[in-house]
Amino acid sequence: MLSDIESLRRTEFPWTLAGDSIYLNNASTGPLPARTVAVLDEWSRLRSNPAQITQERQFGALARGRELLARLIGCDAGEIALATNTSYGINLAAWSLPLEAGDVVLAPDGEFPANVYPWMQAAAVIGVEYRRLPLEGRPLDVERLRAELDADPRIRVVALSWVGFATGTRVDLAAIGSLCRERKVFFVVDAIQGLGPLTLDVRACGADILACGCQKWLLSPWGAGFVYVRRELIDELAPADVSWMGVKGSDDFSRLLDYDLTWRDDARRFEFVTLPFQDMAAMNASLELVLECGARAVAERATALAERIVSWAADRDDVCMVSPPRREQRAAIISLRPLREAPERVSERLRATGVSHSLREGAIRLSPHFYNTEQEIDAALAAVSAIR
Repeated sequence: MLSDIESLRRTEFPWTLAGDSIYLNNASTGPLPARTVAVLDEWSRLRSNPAQITQERQFGALARGRELLARLIGCDAGEIALATNTSYGINLAAWSLPLEAGDVVLAPDGEFPANVYPWMQAAAVIGVEYRRLPLEGRPLDVERLRAELDADPRIRVVALSWVGFATGTRVDLAAIGSLCRERKVFFVVDAIQGLGPLTLDVRACGADILACGCQKWLLSPWGAGFVYVRRELIDELAPADVSWMGVKGSDDFSRLLDYDLTWRDDARRFEFVTLPFQDMAAMNASLELVLECGARAVAERATALAERIVSWAADRDDVCMVSPPRREQRAAIISLRPLREAPERVSERLRATGVSHSLREGAIRLSPHFYNTEQEIDAALAAVSAIR
């Protein structure tokens, strides 16, 4: 399907054909494909008369979601717990990992707040130390992280984003995961800005817990996401937030009064039911589109469009690139800082010309995805330029 982008846009993103707007803000919220909207509409109609929704259909949508996500990141469906956002998975890590007062949670500076506040609260309540590693605008250096881990055996957790929200900086998950495994340090990953424009083998990267909302690059409704928990770790962790369906036997609704606090054997022990079934069913439609197109092909096109922005910026003296210069240190977020105008003014001009983007930390953040075109990129960049 990616061999014919115009056909894809016509079928799944028909609003792009109007030509009155350019959407380069996938790092904030991704659009919903037409098939996904159709699933939401169908579930809304069914929900108007709940007798139409069988238990098999309702919970089958959740099972299908776990299967699709497992295919996408290279794990077993039993290692996937569905969740409503990334924050749920980070909180699961902060409150379920066996941390004690005096333990250190190490994170790079500049993390998105969802991967900061749960750890700050754990520091306040449990007494762990939440330590931020200053980067001074540079990508996280693996050797520096090695030195930090070797210098302080109290570090029990490394928590970071695969791709930074403000600059698009990408870390080497496999190298960091290897460091953590060698030192028996828990590795917690916020994957929301990486999965989609990049592909992932979650076992190869060594993550213990990986959280990801699907509303951005995975083109899913708000309220759809997941958390991966490494199989060997599942039995060691008890949910901090207890769902009535996190226990064995809870699928049998005819015996709900047979109380037995025995956790499920898989990651469903961490799911907090009731989940938004309609959003999960719609997420499945979006994931099926990504898998039909080929997750690698989707990633390659998204990053190729991002590189078009990089090439443009390299030849100019009116903008500087905040994102890292090396391709292997980026995904599909490119942040540009105007040099001759205030960023706010450039942002206003982009909005006036119909270019959806973000203003983050004093820079224009552009985040194209696989359904965008080269012509859209060029038109957006013409609006960014201070040379009229």
